[in-house]
Amino acid sequence: MKFVDEAFIDIAAGDGGNGCVSFRHEKYKEFGGPNGGDGGRGGHVFAVADPNLNTLVDFRYSRRHEAKRGEHGMGSDMFGAAGADITLKMPVGTIITDAETGEVLYELLTPGEVITIAKGGDGGFGNLRFKSAINRAPRQKTPGWPGEKKNLKLELKVLADVGLLGMPNAGKSTFITAVSNARPKIADYPFTTLHPNLGVVRVGPEQSFVVADIPGLIEGASEGAGLGHQFLRHLQRTRLLLHIVDLAPFDDAVDPVAQAKAIVNELKKYDQQLYNKPRWLVLNKLDMVPDDEREARVKDFVKRFKWKGPVFEISALTREGCESLIHAIFRHVQSEQRTENEPVEVDPRFAGDAPA
Repeated sequence: MKFVDEAFIDIAAGDGGNGCVSFRHEKYKEFGGPNGGDGGRGGHVFAVADPNLNTLVDFRYSRRHEAKRGEHGMGSDMFGAAGADITLKMPVGTIITDAETGEVLYELLTPGEVITIAKGGDGGFGNLRFKSAINRAPRQKTPGWPGEKKNLKLELKVLADVGLLGMPNAGKSTFITAVSNARPKIADYPFTTLHPNLGVVRVGPEQSFVVADIPGLIEGASEGAGLGHQFLRHLQRTRLLLHIVDLAPFDDAVDPVAQAKAIVNELKKYDQQLYNKPRWLVLNKLDMVPDDEREARVKDFVKRFKWKGPVFEISALTREGCESLIHAIFRHVQSEQRTENEPVEVDPRFAGDAPA
């Protein structure tokens, strides 16, 4: 399935039905009085977060979504039926924005979450509503209220615990294949990854985390070069970034340190918050470095890169070093989750029962 992470849609809730003017006409009841019912409300438009979806492709080809209008009121005190609601299924992580103003309206972050994105109009009043001791034969009625209409932009940011950064052919796809159930395309040329891939890494029973692999970045990505800039948004919700570096490039003229610095610069230009996220350095393709040169090459890279954070040495192809990295990531993700779930301390002055 084609990966689509942006779509524009037009939605329209149903208009309310009109009220009715009617009078009771029965034998021997010359002045039966008003009996015109109200119109029914228009249908609402709902959005639900469906964990089984991972793309907005359905909305790329189906742009207009309208709910049914309410039925009109009728005589004999009969109210119109409400219009049928419609529910739009969207992937978890979808951001719904007003396409005209750019205002973020909703975010679907919890599987099964349901929100109302457009309310149907209320039904109009029939003349039964206007009956009084003074006005015993009202001929007034009101039309139904129009339903909400909106032009929306849908944007998907995948929900992953760990995001992979790196140049094309740094070994990100090989790494996610080695540690998870994801099976991205792997080849010996750049940009084999054309859309984000998600993989679930299982550490033990009921112990897992999600890794996101995006297309490789190149210098100038923040200005639109290459493919990775289109998908950097998918790293904004991650708890940890793994910067994967090819320590043994095929071209001897390529300097891994210069490539790594270019990635960091592009990250900083794109989003300062993303740049400030916890980031670990993962030196890949050690299987292609002679054993007696590994230690010196790693030390040289770390020194020239001026890196002071965590460093992991792996070979995604042979899975050397991957096990210890996985467990370290899981511990970090767990600690982040515990921090997020810690109860907030309440000031003693405001403790106690909440007002009714």
